[in-house]
Formats: sequence, C-alpha cells, structure tokens
Amino acid sequence: MFSRSSSSSSEQLFPPLVVDSIDLCACGLELDSRRGDEMTTLFSKLFSRRVSDLDWRILLLLLLPLSLLVYASLPSVSSPSLVSIFGRFDFRRAEEARARAADGNESRIAVCLVGGARRFELTGPSIIRRILQAYPRSDLFLHCPLDSNSYKLSLLRAAPRIAAVRIFEPTHINETESQARVLTPQDSPNGIQGLLQYFNLVEGCLTMIRAHQTNNGFTYDWIVRTRVDGYWSDRLRPKHFIPGRYVVPPGSSYGGLNDRIGIGDFNTSVVALSRLSLIPQLDEAGYEQLNSERAFKAQLTTQEVPYLTHRLPFCVVTDRQYPFPPGLMGVPVASISSPGPLSGAKCRPCTPACTGECVPPVMSQLNKYWSWTNWANNSIELCDAHGEWEEEWENIFDEVAGEELAAARKRLKRLSIKQCLNDFKAMKLKSASWQAPPASHMCRLGLQSAD
Repeated sequence: MFSRSSSSSSEQLFPPLVVDSIDLCACGLELDSRRGDEMTTLFSKLFSRRVSDLDWRILLLLLLPLSLLVYASLPSVSSPSLVSIFGRFDFRRAEEARARAADGNESRIAVCLVGGARRFELTGPSIIRRILQAYPRSDLFLHCPLDSNSYKLSLLRAAPRIAAVRIFEPTHINETESQARVLTPQDSPNGIQGLLQYFNLVEGCLTMIRAHQTNNGFTYDWIVRTRVDGYWSDRLRPKHFIPGRYVVPPGSSYGGLNDRIGIGDFNTSVVALSRLSLIPQLDEAGYEQLNSERAFKAQLTTQEVPYLTHRLPFCVVTDRQYPFPPGLMGVPVASISSPGPLSGAKCRPCTPACTGECVPPVMSQLNKYWSWTNWANNSIELCDAHGEWEEEWENIFDEVAGEELAAARKRLKRLSIKQCLNDFKAMKLKSASWQAPPASHMCRLGLQSAD
C-alpha cells in the first residue's frame, strides 16, 4: 500500500498537471480567433504529454475495483456457463475437481467408525481394504462400546492410519424432557435409551475428530461416517463426494433418511453428526415422536443442509431373524453375494432363496418410504432370514469375499490371547489418541485362552 505521508512518492505516482510557460493573465481580455486556436493547440499537446507520462500500473490499479464491480453484477456463480473475468475460471468445474480429489491422494478424510463389533471378522477386513487402504490420507476414528466382541477390533492393527480410538463401557444416559418429546421408543430395540446410546456414539466421534484437528492444526476435507457392522463390496467413488451436500444411500429410510452411512464435507458433517445436541432445536421447531431416521432428516432440514441420495456399495450384516418373504412393512435381508450396490440394506451370508424373476414381486410390495431398498438391475438376491444362519455360512462368505478377506476371518477365528494382546499393542502404537480398557481385559472378555 502507499503511504499518505510520503509526498515524493505521491508526486511520482500522480504528477501535477501545471502550465509552466503560459501566463493566462498576459493573454489580454480579448483573444482573436487565431490566438484562441493557438491556446487550444497548446492545451491539447500539454494534456496528451501528461497523460502519456502517467504510470500505467496506476491505471491497472484503478481497473481492478471496477472489474470487481462488474463481477458482482453478474449472475450467480452456480451458472455452468459463467466465465470469470480473472482467467476463464469455471466454479462448477472447481467443485468437480475438488470432488475428484477425494478419489486420489489430495483430500484429508476422517473415517468415523461406530457401533458394536458383533460380526467384525466379516466386516472389518472389508473396511480396511476398501475404505482405509483405498484413501492414503484417510484417518480412522473408532468409537465403540465395550462388549464380548471388542477383541475383534484388534483386526484394525492392519489399518494404515489411526487417529483416535475410544472403547468404553456404556452407562445409562439420562433422558431430558426435550428428548422424550422429540423421540419415540417405537421400533427401537432398546427404546429411547437405545437411540440416545447410538446418537452418543455418532456425536462422540465428531468430538474426537475436532480434538484431533485442534491438536494438529488442520481441518478435514471430508468425513465418512459408517458402522462397524457394515460389509463393503467395493470402494467409494468421486461422485459420492459432493461439496455442500450430505450424501446418504436411498432406501431403508423408515419415514426419514437412511442414517447407516453419511458422506459430507466438514461443515455438512458437523450438522449430520450432531445427533444429540440438535434435539433441543428439533423440539423448538415442534417435532415429536421421531425415530432415528426421521430425526436425522429433521436435523438436516432445520439446519438447511441439502442432502442427496446415492447408491453405496455396503450392507449391514445382521444376526436378527425376519419373516420371509417380507410384507408391506417387512425387512428384506440381502445375500452378501448380491451384485449390489446394497446401500446399507440388512444382509447375511446365505444361499439366496430368491433371485432373478423372483425378486421384483417381493420387493415391489414393500413400502418405499419404510424398509424398501433399490433392487433395479438385478442388484439384490434375497435370503430366507426367518431362522439362524445356515451351517455353511463361512464357506459362502469366503467364496464371495475372496482369499484376502477370508484369510483375515480365519486368522481371527484362531486368535489366541497372546496374539490379541500383540495386535492391540501394535494398534495402540499407531493411534494418536487411545482411550480403552486394558487390552488384557478386552481379549479375555471374548476369547478362551489357547495357552
């Protein structure tokens, strides 16, 4: 910037327009036409000379604010044909480039993994291979309740980067008046308390992410929030990373939005993951008797966060039993061998009971705003899930998952307490933050000693 106190610099930038050799008073009171023509010629030459002496850099400085005014008067930058006056910059292409970066090495991605580890021998290796290893700059944030399956989390020693781990003993969460009004115990296996425990897992993961950002002085570009019991058949794609939009899968919406996975930039994810702290605002807005999916949709809507649905290549492995074939409000259970994408539908390893032409009549009778899932293009094969898993489920899974994931499952089946302790030790060394019971407690809680 230019200093006002420097007269020499100001004189250099803006030279004074003075007439040195002409005394206007000496011209007399009456000028004839010839004298007038001479004066006109003199002033013209003098003005032209002074303008040519101006520093053209000053003219550029004057043009800059004028350019900004012109830019501000143009239509919204969301127009696909908009070309900036500063070098043909297409803003929509910039957003697309940012989304493409999520498929490579540029974007920082926080992977928030929550829930119980009941079938982690099946789901964990798929998460490592198709999410954590697929994105070199992704960091794992693990937030899980302690139970007899927690020893299975030692599989995550194979994760490339671990930012934070919190494995805790669940305690009762006191229910507030606003939570009692906004939430419903209906269709929740553990009532409102079950919803609060789940919401606490999700929002607790956001707390862990924020702490890691503060400690390391950066902000994640994206947060992928998913479940410990999710089996991934493929990796995410650039089209799933959309700036300013929160991406969820279609189907399994139960009157709201599918909340089994979500992908968004940091700002949209803050809203999506604030499952507990936004309940008072839902109460103020007049919402009441909401299940998890409806509460999730309401919090995005009240906070004006746009959302989109994309089919995603994962399913939730379940031990629960469901009537077959499912009725109007029933729950379809997909075979893990389904071509997919299954978008978070319930699944298990099974010999499919319904494939091909059998599928449309069954799926078309489901309520599209409840448990329905997308079955177009023969993407789903259905299990008869009214009973226990079939005896050959391990062979079915190994054939579908491939050698690498099958080997990880078999390794966990043979895991000894000593190996479990070593795996947790290696996992802890990778983690920037570790809050968990002693490894010996987690290992012995679910394993018989092999020594």
